[in-house]
Order: sequence, then structure tokens, then C-alpha cells
Amino acid sequence: MIEENLLLILVGLPFAAAVAASTVSTTAHSAAAWVSGLLLATGLMILGVLHEPISQGEVLRSSVRWVPSLGLNLTFRMDGFVWLFVALVLGIGILVLLYARYYLSKSDPVPRFYAFLMAFTGAMLGMLMSGNILMLAVFWEMTSILSFLLIGYWHQGQAARDGARMALIVTGMGGLALLLSMLILGQIVGSYDLDRVLAAGDVVRASPLYPVVLILFLLGCFTKSAQMPFHFWLPGAMAAPTPVSAFLHSATMVKAGVFLLVRFSPVLGQTDLWFYLVTGTGMLTLVVASIIALFRHDLKGLLAYSTISHLGLITALAGIGSTGAILAAIFHIVNHAVFKASLFMAAGIIDHEAGTRDMRKLSGLMRYMPVTGALAIIASGAMAGVPLLNGFISKEMFFAEAADWHNGTWLDNSLPWFATLAAIFAVAYSIRFIATVFFGPEPTQLPKTPHEPPSLMRRPVELLVLTCMVVGILPGLTLGPTLNLAAQSVSGPDTPYTDISVWHGFNLPLVMSLVALVAGALVYLALGARISKAPEWPPMLQQLRAQRIFERFLLMFTWVLPRQIHRLTGTEQLQPQLRLIVLLAIAAAAAPLWGVLRQAPAPLATDLNPGFALMWLVGAVCAIGAAWMAKYHRFAAVVLLGGAGAVTCLTFAWISAPDLAVTQLLVEIVTTVLLLLGLRWLPKRREEIEVDKLRPAKLRRIRDLIIAVVAGGGLASIAYVMMTWPLIPNVGNWFLRNAYSEGGGTNVVNVILVDFRAFDTFGEITVLAIVGITVFSLLRRFRPAPESIALTQSQVDLEEGNLADVLLVPSVIMRWMFPVMIVLAAYLFFRGHDLPGGGFAAGVTISIAFLLQYLAHDVRWIEARLTVLPTRWMGLGLLMAGATGVGAFLFGYPFLTAHAQYVNIPLIGKVPAATAMLFDAGVFSLVLGATVLMLIALAHQSLRIARMRERDTAAAEKEAA
Repeated sequence: MIEENLLLILVGLPFAAAVAASTVSTTAHSAAAWVSGLLLATGLMILGVLHEPISQGEVLRSSVRWVPSLGLNLTFRMDGFVWLFVALVLGIGILVLLYARYYLSKSDPVPRFYAFLMAFTGAMLGMLMSGNILMLAVFWEMTSILSFLLIGYWHQGQAARDGARMALIVTGMGGLALLLSMLILGQIVGSYDLDRVLAAGDVVRASPLYPVVLILFLLGCFTKSAQMPFHFWLPGAMAAPTPVSAFLHSATMVKAGVFLLVRFSPVLGQTDLWFYLVTGTGMLTLVVASIIALFRHDLKGLLAYSTISHLGLITALAGIGSTGAILAAIFHIVNHAVFKASLFMAAGIIDHEAGTRDMRKLSGLMRYMPVTGALAIIASGAMAGVPLLNGFISKEMFFAEAADWHNGTWLDNSLPWFATLAAIFAVAYSIRFIATVFFGPEPTQLPKTPHEPPSLMRRPVELLVLTCMVVGILPGLTLGPTLNLAAQSVSGPDTPYTDISVWHGFNLPLVMSLVALVAGALVYLALGARISKAPEWPPMLQQLRAQRIFERFLLMFTWVLPRQIHRLTGTEQLQPQLRLIVLLAIAAAAAPLWGVLRQAPAPLATDLNPGFALMWLVGAVCAIGAAWMAKYHRFAAVVLLGGAGAVTCLTFAWISAPDLAVTQLLVEIVTTVLLLLGLRWLPKRREEIEVDKLRPAKLRRIRDLIIAVVAGGGLASIAYVMMTWPLIPNVGNWFLRNAYSEGGGTNVVNVILVDFRAFDTFGEITVLAIVGITVFSLLRRFRPAPESIALTQSQVDLEEGNLADVLLVPSVIMRWMFPVMIVLAAYLFFRGHDLPGGGFAAGVTISIAFLLQYLAHDVRWIEARLTVLPTRWMGLGLLMAGATGVGAFLFGYPFLTAHAQYVNIPLIGKVPAATAMLFDAGVFSLVLGATVLMLIALAHQSLRIARMRERDTAAAEKEAA
């Protein structure tokens, strides 16, 4: 039980750090770093506690029920492989936090940086520890979104915005492919539980959907890990601050793809298709990226393509899939994270202290930065695979797997040659990194005089470089047990223990290493002088760059093609757009019902009540009158539309649906008043007086009438069939039976909304919040045309809140109605669980109370007496509804599970109480906030017009005087 709680705490710590960092003052730079670092250090201590059961081969699990019926639970698991990866993320994360403390400027919004970084860390840990493959895909997409925010941290720069957008598009689309693969994979296995999926490799490979799942899965992994041809987003992401690059592109973001490749290799691997796609793509990326890296002039650009190349190496090992290859892949994941993080930090120090990353301007920095230069030389040696450094050992293991025989295919036979070629260029670009930057003549074109950074800024680099040396000399004692435990977690407990040592004798992998070291040095000696003078991309290859091709596709599908479609089908008028939406809705409804909808063989029949028929006749007349009067008088049309709505309310009450009747009545009042307040902003009608325009206008109205008849007739047919079909057991009967026993309420409708289907309601109120904010944002930027200032008196009354005078209702009555409406809202709220009412009805009711005040008085008079903060009401509503749902987790129940019981209140006795009432209070708060926010937006438009009119009147009087 303790381990289960520790897993949950471990995932939640970075998110808690994000919240804490975001609340720190923008001037307290150290505070945000300290808070984030301490919480990550707490995570490392938790890992230390969990190491003992993990070392015994246990798989720790912790599960929180979410939607059990769909197999969707918040399940977290940890084995040896996950433990190693989490330790890597947290360890390097702490060093990045220390480094960022001295790298970022005081003018930067530092709390926001730490909040984004910690939230990204939490998403990464969630992805690594997910025990449910659907939740894994959710955390996967979270890393894409948060990396977008981190890469675009310096959003004032065009390069940062472009790099962030490109990374989000590429990795986000790959994430959608991964989600689809997880959905299909879960259907094949019959479960979304990761342990069951990992144990069903034979079932998955035997499925006819295996190629589809594999391709979708690889699209997700290749895009995240920047494999060819999706590699181009990673160099563009170098516009991010160096701490972001050091973290995302060494231990986290780009390693997510290779993590999944290794994790799912027992399920999707061991086939020729897997070998060709994964190993082939990995080797192509390894070779091509290593060649490109040699010719890059930007320090971080060189490191970016170096990262792509090493990711290709790990991908190739995952494609080979043998036990030795899996162990080598895991080992190189760790080694690459260590030396690449140190190199990115060193590049950031150079940029920070010298003012540039352009290698054509940098030289001789060893004179100014000897300690940084020594650290960078050691880290570059690890990247090149120099003996006695950690990169050499994992590269040797890669050479051994490449040279080994697997399936005898042409790709298998060519692996040693491609591996050696890529290693040659890796040595060459590593030498260029050191020789160009730290040796040679003194620099003359630097923006500022270079010097050593603060000692604490350099400390993370020193620790990482020390790790490169210690692991390179004593691999078996330092990482051997942990690596073998991780490999056994992937390949199975029967995987033999591998002794990792520096010396394995004089064999083929050692020969390949020696050839790479010597040939790489010769390549740099032959090309080094020319590279610094040559362009990064030869002119003939500019048009073939993957980034250029991507930009062309992006331009085509986001600008050229949409403009063509808009030119053919678009319009700025609202009516054609609504007409298209209605037609699409008719088609979407008719397609599944065509030929299926039929009358019951023995339909239920009831006598037609004359009163009901007369009521519907009035409603029909109101509806037709509203459509007719819309041509001449919009005010009358709105009033008639309200009459049709009133008949709808009476209909609900007639057929014993009082909840719907109350809600419909309240919504009718609010929408009618809001429409009346917004009439002023509708465009003027176009007078169609010319003879040649009369005919098109009539044809348009006939067309609209036909569409309306088809839509209304179709909906009436569906309603008739459903209401005349013989009564049979259905889901409604289940709700009627279980509303009181399961939800603690006798009002079945309210119990459904706040208990049985509370998640749907939570989504709906979230959408309502978005709508309210959107309407407010649009109206606050709206500026009326100059001709809107000259108004008739009735329009003035409509605008300035004096609608009471137009409706012939004394304003004093509206003022007196305010406390009455508040009491009515409270009455509806507290009775909602057992009688018609509820949070939604109460929220709309109290919104009407505010509407009445805006109708009866001038805006300035109201806001001098009433302080309404609608956005806070909305935020409070979402927090209350969400907190009610999360509270169920504390008792081991799914999200938004409600509890009901009777509570003894002194002097009153037993009264029913349910946690759903707290959720309903959130609904009430949000509905009130969203409605009043839209009301205030409309009222302030009227106030703006009044001020413009006063200004013009004053100007006219001054001119006349």
C-alpha cells in the first residue's frame, strides 16, 4: 500500500512544483528554482525507497478508477526499466534547474519557465509510468503541448515561434497516430492494461491488424524521436533556451519515442516488417544525420543533428531486438543523455559568455575558458566514442550487435558498414566541435569578451562529465546491475545477466572503433578548413531539405488550399453558413436513419386533447409569425419567438417533464432579453426594391422554407416514432429504479445530470465557460460604426438598459424583484435533487435577477452599486465541480462518484445530503458567471455608444456656441 501511494506522489510532485512555481513572484528567481528543485529531489528520494522492491524483480502498481466500464483507469506501474528512466529524468532535471538559475536573465519571466518545465516533467513521468496505454497516449500528447510552450518560451523571436509550431505539428500528429494505434491494440488484446498488452505479443502479431497497428505506432515514435524523414523539427527547436534544449533533447522529449520502441519491442517486434522499418529507419537516420552534423555552423545545430544521429542508433538497436541489442539500447539511452546534456550546457555557457554560437566566429576559447573547454573536450570524447568514456562502451555494444548475424537479409549484412560510416562522421563532428571552438587563433568577432561562468552554473556540467568518466572506467560496478534489471524488465526475467566491462578482447567491434577514430580524424583534417567557409546546405540540396518540403506542405494545406475552398464556398454572411450547417445536420441524421425509421406495428394511440391542440396552434402561429416578422420588425420577431418558446415550456409541463419546463422557461427569458439587448448590433437590412432583385429574394425564401420543412418534418417523424413505439424496458427504467438508491435523490433528471452522467455535465459547463469568455472577448473588441451613434429613442432605450420603458414595466418593480429572484434561485437550488430545480436552473434564475437590473437602470448606475466578478464565479464553478470529482479518488472511487446519506441537523432533524450538491453548486456558479459575463459585454457596448453620443453632442454644442 505504501508503494502504491508513493507512485501517485511521484507522478504528482512535478505538477505540484509547477503550481508552486507559477505562484512565485516574477522577481523571486531563486524561489521558483528552489521550490522546483526540492520537489524533484523528493522524487529522487522516493525512487530510492522504491529501489529495493524493484531490485527484487517486482512490478509496482497503483491504480485509481476513472471509467472502469471503458477500461480507462489512472494506472501507474514501475519496473526496472521505468525506474532507470525516471531516475534519469529527475536527476538531469535537477541539474537543469541549477543551470537555468544562472542562465536565464532577470528580465525573463522565470516563474513561468519553471512552471512549464515542471509540468513537462510531470507529463514525462506520467508517460513513463502509465500502466494504461490510453493514458500513456494522453500523457504523450501532454509532452507535445508543454514542449511547444517551452520551445516558444522566448516567443518574441520569430525563430522560437516557428520552431515551437513545427514541433507541435509534427509530434502532435504523431501523437494522434499513436493514440489510434493504442485504441486498435487494446481492441486486439481485449484490454488497455499495459501488462496484459505486453504479455500478448503472439496475439498481436497474429492479428490481421498488426501492420496497421505497427505503422501507426511507429509514426508516433518516429515523429517524437526525430527519425527520418520527421527529423527536421528538432533543429528548429534549438531556438529554445539552452536549459530547455539540454533537458528535452537529452533525457526527456526525444527519448520518449525510443522508450516506447524498447518497451513495445516484445509485443510488436520479432517480425521482418519490424526489422526493416525500425532498423532501416534507425540506420538511415544515424548515417545521414551524422553527415549533416559535420557541416553545421551553429553549436546547438551541430548538437541537434548529433542527437538525431544517436537517436537513430538507439532506434536501430530496438529494431534488431535481441537481448543484447535491448541492453545496448538502454545503456546508450543513459550515456547519450549524460554526455549530450553536458554538451548542450557547455554550448549554452559559450553562448552566454561569448555572445554567439556561430562556430565561424568562435576560436581559441581555451585561453579564456579553460575549465569549460576541458569539460567540453571530455564530453565530446564520450560522444565520439573515445575509450574509457561511457559512450565508448555502448558504442562497442552497438558495433557488436551490428556485426552479429540476425536474419541474413541485405540490411542485416550491411549494418556493420553503415555503423562504421556513421561512427567516422561522429568522430569528425566531435573533433570539429572542439578544434574550432577551443583551439586556433584568438577570436576577433565576438560580441563580448568570453570568460568562465559562475561556478554553480558550471557545476551541473562537471557532475555530468564526471559521470561520463566513472561509468566509462567502471561500467559494471556503476550501472551494470541497474542496466541488467532494466533489460530483464523488457525482455523477460529469463534474460541472462550481462557483464559490462571496458575490455572484451581484440575483436571486430574494437577494430570498427579504431577505424572510426582514425578515419574520423582524417575526414576532419581533409575537410575542416573547407567546412568553415562552405554553406551549411549546398544550393542544389536546398530544395530537397525536409524542412523546406514540410513548409511547402504546411503552406499548401494551411493557406493556399483553404483560400481556394473559401473562395468557392465561403461567405461573410451568416445565413449561408447556417444554411450549410443545417444541411449537413440533415444529411448526418438521414444517412443512418434512411430505410430504418418506421412506425411501430401497433403504435400507442391517445386521444387528442383540444386544449393541447389549441396550445400547439398558438405556438405554430408564433413561430410562423416570428419568421414572417423577421423581414419587417426584428423586435416583434423576438417577442413572437419567445411566445413559441413559452408554448414549448407548456408542452414539457403537459407531458410531465417539469424539470425541462422550468429550465426551458428560464432559458427562454435569458435568451430573449439578451437578443433584445443585442438587436442594436445586427446589420441593417438590405432594401430589395429593384425588380431584378425581388425574384432572387423570393427564391431564397422558398429555398429556406423547404429546408426548414425538411428539418422540422424529419425531427417530428423521429419524435412521433419514438413516442408511439410500444413501451419496452430501456435505460430510462434503470434510472427510475436506481435514482434514489444509487444517487440519493427522487428527481431522476437531476440525479442523472449530477451523478450518473456528471462527467458529461462537467464537459458541458466547461464548454459554456469557453463560450462565455469567447463572447466577451469578441464584444470587447467590437467597435460600432459611426452611423450607429444616431439612434431613435426606442433604440436608445434598448441600448442604455432602459428596456423597461419599452416593455412598459416600471423600473421600480424590476428593482424590487432582485431579492425575490435570489430567494427563488436558492429555493430551486436546494430542492433540485428531489424536485424540479437544480444548479443550472438556479444559476439562470439569479442571472435573470441581474438582467432585470440592467434592463431597469443605466449601466453606470448598476455598477456603482453592484460588484459582479463573473470570471471568478466561472473559475470557482469549475474548481468546485472538479474538486468534487477528484475527492472521490481519496476514497478509492472513480472520478465524480457521488455519495448520499441523511444528516442530522439540530432543531431540524434528518435531512438528505449528497456530495452531488457540491457539484451542482459548481454548475450554479459557472452558469451565473458565464451568463452575466455576456450580459456585461452587451451592456458595456451600450455604454460605449452612450459616451460616443455624449461626446458628439458636447462637440456640437461647443461648435454652435
